[in-house]
Amino acid sequence: MNASQITSSDVPTLLVKIFGKDRPGITAGLFDTLAAYSVDVVDIEQVVTRGRMVLCALVTEPPQGMEGELRKTVHSWAESMKMQAEIISGIGDNRPRGLGRSLVTVLGHPLTAEATAAVAARITKVGGNIDRIFRLAKYPVTAVEFAVSGVETEPLRTALATEAAALGVDVAVVAAGLHRRAQRLIVMDVDSTLIQDEVIELFAAHAGCEDKVAEVTAAAMRGELDFEQSLHARVALLEGLDASVVEKVRAEVRLTPGARTLIRTLKRLGYQVGVVSGGFTQVTDDLKGRLGLDFAQANTLEIVDGKLTGRVTGEIVDRAGKARLLRRFAAEAGVPLSQTVAIGDGANDLDMLNAAGLGVAFNAKPVVRQAAHTAVNVPFLDTVLYLLGVTREEVEAADTHVE
Repeated sequence: MNASQITSSDVPTLLVKIFGKDRPGITAGLFDTLAAYSVDVVDIEQVVTRGRMVLCALVTEPPQGMEGELRKTVHSWAESMKMQAEIISGIGDNRPRGLGRSLVTVLGHPLTAEATAAVAARITKVGGNIDRIFRLAKYPVTAVEFAVSGVETEPLRTALATEAAALGVDVAVVAAGLHRRAQRLIVMDVDSTLIQDEVIELFAAHAGCEDKVAEVTAAAMRGELDFEQSLHARVALLEGLDASVVEKVRAEVRLTPGARTLIRTLKRLGYQVGVVSGGFTQVTDDLKGRLGLDFAQANTLEIVDGKLTGRVTGEIVDRAGKARLLRRFAAEAGVPLSQTVAIGDGANDLDMLNAAGLGVAFNAKPVVRQAAHTAVNVPFLDTVLYLLGVTREEVEAADTHVE
């Protein structure tokens, strides 16, 4: 029987299901048993959960008069292996998947049955069909991936965003396809994203002007100052601070949990990684060297005669500047903008998040969560890997590799 006959929708087939306690040799044993009946394999699926296996084999019907013997032999073999077998006759292969294919990643801490039911119901309500479900990680969060067909990515993303907010889970929806495996550029904000701190506040603590800096920040949050005005106002308060404080601030910076794992894994995958910050190059340049980043851009504190002047020099990195730098980094990396991922937490990240192929709001303000493509609301930066389809097992396996 040739390949065109096997895939034809009118070819009689048998679905052979084996289930029971997993152990080595089950798959080989089943197909050794089937081989005696000259069947061809159309499809195979195997799942192991908590040591219990479900193995499904879709095969062509055996030559005339041999099906009864095949059934008897498979059941006898399964019994000898302390497994159960079920064989179902039918016609053809799986029905074709609908147009519009997406991958839906759901993150829960924990992932409840209620949330899972609601996400599945919403997919169905908008006309989608769940073709496959796969667990990406079990800690520090539970992450599962749904392969969905029958509905376009954008309406699916919109529908699930509302559901996710109500259920307290994070849901990311991306189009399925080869592009997911292509080289990517990941660009992150720094303050309260890559690191847990606000760098201006660390400098202000050494200058003894934390309260004044906080007042300016609050005015900016109220919309009374734009980012550039607030930047200049806050930096002016640092005038006269000894430049030696830069090393102290660098030592005080705390990476966000999972930051090293995220960057290390992305680099092993061949991705390029950069940061853009409304903070200062005195810190981002150090982070670039320590973490092996490909790109880094921020504002620069002016230092004259060993003292901070209270001014910044060079190109101002503000909300529009972050999006501009994302495009610049993408061009330098040779990566299409559609293959970029941007991660940030504040309103000044919004242009960058919207410009990227995938914008991720990381523990962000409500207005940012609503505008971004997806949101992550757990304190582990490496959970972004799951949105890219990387499993926890793959991360751990890479970490055991001695380079």
